[in-house]
Amino acid sequence: MSGSTSTNPSVFLYGPGNAKIQDRPEPQITDPADAIVRIKFVGVCGSDVHFWTHGGINNKNVSAEHPLIMGHEASGTIHAVGPSVTHLRPGDSVAIEPGVPCRTCTRCKEGLYNLCPSMKFAACPPDTHGTLTKYFKLSADLCYKLPPGVSLQEGVLAEPLAVAAHAVRMIDVRPAKTGCVVVFGAGTIGLLCAAVARQFGAKTVVAVDLLPHKLEFARGFCGARTYVPDLGMSPEENAKRLIKEHGLGDGADAVIEASGAESSIVTAVHVLRPGGHCVQTGLGKAVVGFPILAMSEKELHMHGAFRYGPGDYQVAMDVLEARSIPVKSLISRIFDFDNTTDAWEATKRGQGIKNMIRGYGYKDPARTHL
Repeated sequence: MSGSTSTNPSVFLYGPGNAKIQDRPEPQITDPADAIVRIKFVGVCGSDVHFWTHGGINNKNVSAEHPLIMGHEASGTIHAVGPSVTHLRPGDSVAIEPGVPCRTCTRCKEGLYNLCPSMKFAACPPDTHGTLTKYFKLSADLCYKLPPGVSLQEGVLAEPLAVAAHAVRMIDVRPAKTGCVVVFGAGTIGLLCAAVARQFGAKTVVAVDLLPHKLEFARGFCGARTYVPDLGMSPEENAKRLIKEHGLGDGADAVIEASGAESSIVTAVHVLRPGGHCVQTGLGKAVVGFPILAMSEKELHMHGAFRYGPGDYQVAMDVLEARSIPVKSLISRIFDFDNTTDAWEATKRGQGIKNMIRGYGYKDPARTHL
C-alpha cells in the first residue's frame, strides 16, 4: 500500500484486498458542537478483517465507485472544537465513540440510540467514513477525555470495553445475584466481557474457546476458569460436561455468547440453568439452527446486543481510570499507517489479540512490538 505526504491522508477500501492511502479534504468546524480529532491510534476489529476479505458485510459493500475509509476503534488528540464546546480544548487526549445518532427519532428518545435507524457509524457503507484518517470530525459529546495516566493506546480499547459493558449490563450481573457467567469466545470482546462480568460481581466466570493459548491468557487476564469444547461431542453433551467440570449445579446463571458460532449458540442454551439469561454479542451466520424447545422449557431470557448505548462508554472510561482491568495486555502489535493492510492480514491469521495502527505521521514511544 503506497504512502502519502498529503494533508489529510486516509485509508480507503475499494473492494476485497484493495486498499489505498489517498488524500481527502481536511474537515472543518461547521457546527458549534463539532470537534476535530487528530487520530493517533486505531484498533483492528473483526469487522475490518471481514471488509478487507469480502468487501463488505450484511450486503453493505464498498466498491471502486464508492470506496470507504475504514476504522472505528480510535483515540487521538483534539485538534479543534466549535464555539459551544466547553469540556474539551486542543491537545486533550480523547477516546472516540464512533457512532452519531439522529437524536430525534423514537428510538433515540427512548434511550436506545444504538438502535437509531439513521445512525451514522464510522466505516459503514455507503458513505460514513471511518477513523483511519489523519483528522476525524464528530460531535464533541462523543469525545471522552482520557483520565490522567491512561495512554492513547489504552484509549482505543474504550470502544470494545463499551461493547462488553453493554452486554454485561443487559444480563444484570450483580454480586450475590450472579453466581456464574459463561463466556463463549476468548477474543478481545469475549475477554473484556469476562473481565467486566467479574468487575460487576460475578462470582465465577468460565471462558470457552477452541484455542488453548487464548484460554491460558484468559486465566491470567481476569481469573477466568476455562473450558475447551470437544468437537466430537454434540452441543448438549459439551454443555453437560462443562456444567459437571465446573460444578455449576443445574447450569450457569448467565451466558455471553461472543463467538457467533452456531455450535456455541446452541451449547449456550443448554448450559444455562432454568430462568437463566443469554446475551448474543458475537455475530456469525445470518440464520442458525436454534434449540427453541430447550429455551422454552427452561424459560430462558434471550437478548440480542448491538454495540453500546447510554452509560456504556462511561463505564468503559471508569474501568480505564480505575485500572481494574489490565487492558494494555491485550495489545499485541502496533503497525505504521502505511502498513495498515499488514495489520488486517495479521489479525486475519489470528496473530495477536488486539492489533493497532498508528495514526498518520504520529511518532510515539512504542514501536511495533510491545
